[in-house]
Amino acid sequence: MRARPARPATGVAVLACMDARLDVHALLGLGEGDAHVLRNAGGVVTDDMVRSLAVSQHELGTTEIILLHHTQCGMITITDEGFRNKLLERTGSRPDWPVHAFDDLEASVRLSISLLRSNPFLAATTSVRGFVYDVASGALREVSA
Repeated sequence: MRARPARPATGVAVLACMDARLDVHALLGLGEGDAHVLRNAGGVVTDDMVRSLAVSQHELGTTEIILLHHTQCGMITITDEGFRNKLLERTGSRPDWPVHAFDDLEASVRLSISLLRSNPFLAATTSVRGFVYDVASGALREVSA
C-alpha cells in the first residue's frame, strides 16, 4: 500500500450538507485525496466548521473553499425554536447550541460565503464559492455572493 499525503492535492476544502443524496466527490469530480470534505446538517458555517477549515488551511495548505447546499434540504423544513422544543420534549433538555435552520436556500449560501470571507482565521482563503445541487435534476449551479 502506498502512502498518501494528508494535504489535499487540489488545495480545496468543501463544506457540504450531510444529506445522503449528495455524493460530494462525484458531484465535484474529485478523487481520493483531492480535497478535505466537511459535512453537517445544512452545510452551514458553524464554529466547528471554522475550526476544521482553519486547520485545513493553516496546517494542510488549502486555500479554496467550496460550499455545497441542495434543494429539498431538511433544514428548510424546521426552525431553530421548533427543533429545540422537539428535543426538549424527547430528551427533557433544551440544547444551548444554534440549529442553523433556514428558510431561503440561496440566502443561506450567500450568508455562508460572507461568514467565511470575513472570518479572520480564514485569511488564507483565496476563493470561496457556493453551489446548489438540484436533487431532482442533478444540476449544479453556482450562487453569486
